[in-house]
Amino acid sequence: MKLKSTQLYEARAKVAKALAHPSRLLMLDALAEKELCVCDLTDLVGADQSTVSKHLAVLKNAGIVADRRDGVMIFYRLKVGCLSGFWKCVEGVLRQNLKEQQAVMKSAS
Repeated sequence: MKLKSTQLYEARAKVAKALAHPSRLLMLDALAEKELCVCDLTDLVGADQSTVSKHLAVLKNAGIVADRRDGVMIFYRLKVGCLSGFWKCVEGVLRQNLKEQQAVMKSAS
């Protein structure tokens, strides 16, 4: 099924918005290492369980993470393996921006 262009951009924006929070990024880095329960992610982020669960719901609705229930525990894992490449690209942009800012500061001195 091919999406219309506006639908494609809306779908991309949904994923981008899901990635646009520092706590969610921290959780994704941890989930890249292994599956974790909500309680582990709560400790990691330093937020209450309700807040962490809301963040995880955003990531799940965007198709980035999946969950499984084991008794009363809910465990989360990454559904996609492409984030490391994406972060390398983002960090490349950050390094380039830093170089440009340093050049501006040198020329201003």
